[in-house]
Amino acid sequence: MELPQIDPIADPSGYLGIIRNPDGSITRTLKLPECPASSDGAVLSKDIPINKETNTWARVYLPRRPESSASPATKLPLLIYYHGGGFILGSAAASFIHKLCCEIASEIPAVVVSVDYRLAPEHRLPAAYDDCMEALEWVGTTGEEWLTDFADFSKCFLMGTSAGGNIAYHVGLRAVTCVDRLMPVKIQGLILHHPYFGGVERTPSEVKLANDKVFPPCVADVMWDLGLPIGVDRDHEYSNPMTTERSHDFEKLRDQGWRVLVTGCDGDPMVDRQIGLVKMLKEKGVDAVGEFSEGGFHGVEHFDDSKAKILYSVVNNFVLSL
Repeated sequence: MELPQIDPIADPSGYLGIIRNPDGSITRTLKLPECPASSDGAVLSKDIPINKETNTWARVYLPRRPESSASPATKLPLLIYYHGGGFILGSAAASFIHKLCCEIASEIPAVVVSVDYRLAPEHRLPAAYDDCMEALEWVGTTGEEWLTDFADFSKCFLMGTSAGGNIAYHVGLRAVTCVDRLMPVKIQGLILHHPYFGGVERTPSEVKLANDKVFPPCVADVMWDLGLPIGVDRDHEYSNPMTTERSHDFEKLRDQGWRVLVTGCDGDPMVDRQIGLVKMLKEKGVDAVGEFSEGGFHGVEHFDDSKAKILYSVVNNFVLSL
């Protein structure tokens, strides 16, 4: 994956490859490379429709086991993954998302369900949350053999990168209020990878990295403007988790024994918000842990294989600890 060559500070919309249309939609001029599901290699994958009316679907990944491996009866953890893109870009079919999910499936190993959800501004929040919650419910009822035969529904984790990390957080807060309805799927934890959060007032890290060449705050502002419900600002609960009192939901997280892993780096303008989220969750009694590295930038694991390896190790340790 390569970064666009347009200066994000001078032209945020051009950097994102979007043109605003009079009807409120956008034209996406930046075409991210996509790849089909595959029946070859160390990890198998296939696409399965979820809701034909909303055109949502999932790509399911199954690591191929050598004959000498553990018994076929040994089921694998289930990881439900939500891609990033600031709620306005991206797809479960994007080549860099496919690569990440293949590697997660292989390295953990785990059965991975990568959800393709509706994008804003054509479908503003909470549409993405609704789609991803529906996908979570679908996992437990679909009867898809890769899930029923190989996934351990009692060891389910919600994971997302950037906007996907935001989705994992909000879907998790919904899911913890209806755990009985989700059975046999039993969530054990949330994995928020460089989660995308915002707010009206700039944090010190956003001020320091105002001219970041990968994901400066001015670019995030454009995406929030297109993704949030019309008429609200970045202090809305969808973007700023620090502005809404959710003690009851956090109590449920604690009572269910869910853990929350937040990963980030100090080269990401949003790192202060991510660290603040971990601190707030801990104060509410949630078993939360932060893994923050020096340097890097937002979504660095999509560009640096060595950083991706470290991420997989952190995720693997988190999954195995539960």
